[in-house]
Parts: sequence; C-alpha cells; structure tokens
Amino acid sequence: MGDKIIVFIDLEATGLDTSQCDIIQLAAVCEERVFNKYTVPQQSMTDSAKQVTGFTVQPGRLFRRGSPVETIPIDDLLTSFLDFLRSFQRPVLLAAHSVMRFDAPVLTRVMKKYDLYPQFQQVVSGFLDTFLLSKRLFPRIKGYSQVSLVGKFLGKTYDAHNAEEDAKMLQELYKVWRPEKSKVVISTFKVDEKYFY
Repeated sequence: MGDKIIVFIDLEATGLDTSQCDIIQLAAVCEERVFNKYTVPQQSMTDSAKQVTGFTVQPGRLFRRGSPVETIPIDDLLTSFLDFLRSFQRPVLLAAHSVMRFDAPVLTRVMKKYDLYPQFQQVVSGFLDTFLLSKRLFPRIKGYSQVSLVGKFLGKTYDAHNAEEDAKMLQELYKVWRPEKSKVVISTFKVDEKYFY
C-alpha cells in the first residue's frame, strides 16, 4: 500500500459476541514496534474463550495458563493504544485476520463506550481483513485460519491466541505474501459506523 502504514493487530476477549464481549488483551505490531497490553474484564469469560486463549480471571486479576499477567484499566489501555497509533504521525490501516467479523466491531464499540471514537477515526484510515485477502490471493488452498496459513507459508507453529504473537505472525505472513495493491484495496474497509451497525 506504499503510502499507507499498516499496523497488524489482534485482540483477545471474553467471548465471541462482538456486541458485548470485553477486551482482555490488545496487541499491535508495525515492523519492530510493538504494543501489548492486558486488562481485567468486567464480565466473566465464556468456557470456550478460556479454553482457546488460556486466560482466566479471578477477582481483580488476570492469568494466562496459570501465570498472573500485569494489567491496566481498560480506558488506559485504549488511550495508550491511540498514543501508539498516533506515533506514526499519519493515519494507519489496521490489519487483522477476520477483522471485519471480530476485531473491528469490538474495537469500534469499546472506543465509543469510552468516548474515544472520534480520536480513533482520526488515527485509523481503515481496516484490512487478511482473512479475505488470503482467500483472494490463494483461492485453492485448504484452510484459511491464521494457524494453518502460518504453517503453510512460514512452516511454523506459534503461541496462537496470544494477541502479540498473532499480530507478529500476521506481519510475517503479509511480508511473505507481498500482495498486489489491488487485492489489498478490495480487502480494505473504511472506519465507518454504517458498516458495523
């Protein structure tokens, strides 16, 4: 995308219901720069989210696979994420796997809840859905989950469902794919409320 800075993101949440789940981890990667923060959710985690992510919550504390994780309040997490994005000094494109199905609706809703959506719109030019992009680039492969794509194109396994590792692997995949601009453009969506609601 030449002119655009792409920041690869991922978030882990208390469940898959984008209308109400709480964020527990938000990570972003752009080249060597990394943002990674955790927060204690207000609501309990679904059993499947616990199983998939390895996160558990006890009153006021967050654990991943039994080890305590350092957390900050959600509003601090969101404002520090915006500061990280602002540090690029121009609007960024946020890329995530299935971003339109999950990360974008969750981030948009939570930014609105904490009155940060106007600031978010100023620093984010749009969302790049790498799930849709991978289907356009490789229409005949088996399996488009990020874990299968990492296995196929990078020959690796990794700590999936850890947002920081997911974002780093996505950046690596993108570098290997080197997609042409037209495929990126049709897999990109504007930050536009009408799209989500």
